[in-house]
Amino acid sequence: MPVLFVGHGSPLYAIQDNEWTRGFRSLSELVPRPRAILMVSAHWFTDGTFITGNERPETIHDFYGFPRELYEVQYPAPGVVELALRVRKLIGEDRAELNDEWGFDHGTWSVLRWMYPKADVPVVQLSIDRNLGVPEQFALAQSLAPLREDQVLIVGSGNVTHNLRDLMMRMQAGDFSTPGWASRFDERLKEILLGRDTEALLELWPGSDDARLAHPTPDHFLPVVYSYAVTGADDSVRFPIEGFDRSFSMRAILFG
Repeated sequence: MPVLFVGHGSPLYAIQDNEWTRGFRSLSELVPRPRAILMVSAHWFTDGTFITGNERPETIHDFYGFPRELYEVQYPAPGVVELALRVRKLIGEDRAELNDEWGFDHGTWSVLRWMYPKADVPVVQLSIDRNLGVPEQFALAQSLAPLREDQVLIVGSGNVTHNLRDLMMRMQAGDFSTPGWASRFDERLKEILLGRDTEALLELWPGSDDARLAHPTPDHFLPVVYSYAVTGADDSVRFPIEGFDRSFSMRAILFG
């Protein structure tokens, strides 16, 4: 099974028809239909590693100040306890726990409702442990690679650049431009992935001024690391979505 990373952007994209949501819709045509999806979302950033163990995960509206229509969106995809247990075993039962209180945050459903609008592909979410460094995150993610042989689509959901304060300032000023640090970081990541330079990827954040501006916190960057970590030298790298929403890179990455 190929592997995806998706730049999910604004929660509003869940209810808008635009170039990004049309791009999300097209992603399902680029991969075989999966038996299940393992989603690594930037918006489940936790102390420890957790896996959704619910049979019927709730749709979480983890934002505020948006139109009522957005809060009415439901994504009723089933969970898969069997897959959750397998993910825990691959990571190590002493290093991960099942969680039945979380559900699907908008990093998951704002993308999947376009890819699989019938919500008929089971989904499990994996959290990102804020206490691990980037090399440790990479090593943890590598243990999940066997899932690809079992028709599980692994999807990282974040953004290649994500400085929310900068985005809000540009929106308030009516500024649609993309700052140099965002375009440089986006292009550098693209080069690293095309060259499969693992060492450079693991040193990318917070290794420069551009990196710290692109990601004041690592939550939206780490899903890239998780997606890359389960791939190998034989996997091709493509970018089915490219472009910027102001300072947010909307790049999507397809491995394999």
